[in-house]
Amino acid sequence: MKIGVLSLQGGFIEHINQIKLLGYEPIEVKKESDLEVIDGIILPGGESTTMGKLLNVTGLMKPLKNKILEGLPVWGTCAGMILLAKDIENDCRRHLGIMDIKIRRNAFGTQIDSFRTKKVIEEVSDAEIELVFIRAPLVVEVKDNVEIICRVNNNIVAVKQKNMLATSFHPELTEDLRFLKYFIEKIVKVSNSRGNLVAL
Repeated sequence: MKIGVLSLQGGFIEHINQIKLLGYEPIEVKKESDLEVIDGIILPGGESTTMGKLLNVTGLMKPLKNKILEGLPVWGTCAGMILLAKDIENDCRRHLGIMDIKIRRNAFGTQIDSFRTKKVIEEVSDAEIELVFIRAPLVVEVKDNVEIICRVNNNIVAVKQKNMLATSFHPELTEDLRFLKYFIEKIVKVSNSRGNLVAL
């Protein structure tokens, strides 16, 4: 199985390293042809405005959007969540704009307001998972077709919709691989539904 990581800007190396730890092949996605060989893709944390510009400059925006709409599993962390969102509070810009959520950027404050906490996410594990928030966005609105899978202090920080997963926090900045395993399970499920058997 080949798992793509958007590698234009931001913290993509951490995702790549964790994919390797689980024994899968990471693919740095930098051009359109990279999309043809992957079974799923991670949109990492970083600077969403810069990422959006680079997606346009490299010509990746439209083909990536189309691939996701066709069913390619995608997981956006932090800035990646913003790229997926259809609406951004107090911002008329959209990037991929395909997930039925509204985002508030930097909702927890600046870099110095970054924090860690622990939470049980039943969808992923029955044990606590460490959550790392760095200038993190929040989901302030969801449509009925979006499932909320985690809240912190009643704030929505993880959601899923069809083949799309988005988190405000950064599992790749911990040593815990459970969230990545969870995403890989989703890739397998989608692949199987297409009739392509993928062994874990």
